[in-house]
Amino acid sequence: MVRMRPAFLFKRQSASEQRRIFGGRFLPGPLVRPELLPFLPDIPGLRVQALHTDDAANAYRLAVHSDARGAFNLAAEPSVDAQVLGEMLGARPVRLPRTAARSAIAAAWGLHLLPASPHLFDAVLRLPLMDCTRARAELGWRPERTATEVLEEFFQGLQQGAGARTEPMRGRKVG
Repeated sequence: MVRMRPAFLFKRQSASEQRRIFGGRFLPGPLVRPELLPFLPDIPGLRVQALHTDDAANAYRLAVHSDARGAFNLAAEPSVDAQVLGEMLGARPVRLPRTAARSAIAAAWGLHLLPASPHLFDAVLRLPLMDCTRARAELGWRPERTATEVLEEFFQGLQQGAGARTEPMRGRKVG
């Protein structure tokens, strides 16, 4: 038995669906442009890991064709925090206390402006960074894309309203 624990998975074609799930109907994809973000909230402890879906699929393929057993962590480098995002987007990170960020999220959630609850924010803050050494050593797995390349592709998908042909992932449709 093999278990894979991937980081947050992104690709261009999932951009519209993920925008609707986390940003809601009031965040149109074309408005997600770096030049509109002069600053970025820098929330202490908020950092995530990202991975392209193709890189995750490759890890599964390697596991199927091996005698591997157990759990494998899958993530691309670097881990993403406000500093990394700020460099990517040309935005200046500005320190924002966790309580202020959570209060704003809770208010937006309560007003039905944001589909992601403040509990999701709490959960993300508690996520540990995963060590992917075992996947590299035992499976020979290496992600082909860095986390910043994955996010750049995802942001381009947001701007273009990209989506797959399946109903939940179809582009531009707001629902």
